[in-house]
Amino acid sequence: MSLEDLYRETILDHNQSPRNRHELQNPTKTVGLLNPTCGDQIKLDLQLDHGKVTDVGFSGHGCSISMASASMMTEAIKGKSVDEALQLVRRFKAFLTGTPSAEPLGDLEALQGVSQFPSRVKCATLAHNALEKALTDGASD
Repeated sequence: MSLEDLYRETILDHNQSPRNRHELQNPTKTVGLLNPTCGDQIKLDLQLDHGKVTDVGFSGHGCSISMASASMMTEAIKGKSVDEALQLVRRFKAFLTGTPSAEPLGDLEALQGVSQFPSRVKCATLAHNALEKALTDGASD
């Protein structure tokens, strides 16, 4: 199996069996975003406690890149501090624009091919933009 096949399989797996695809009952933060270019929508719910992401869920609709990226991101941030989650967002966005990440990005690395298609970068970063907005707008928990 080639690296490209492995990446494709990871994206398909997260799209077909998304992790954390549910709404939280009493989220601390909720952010909804729309990609006006293609119509992808995401609603991200976060439960923050003492500066940590204790639970996360998402809902919405969009292309396989958008939904897989949201699934991968939610897995990556659970249990992380707000600062660690924001660092992940920044490293992932830089990764998609060609800057290698000093730290592993886990399943998110499967999206590296997206950087070759600038219009799809917005799909891959939609959930990350929602997370960044949730964690930086009125940063209280």
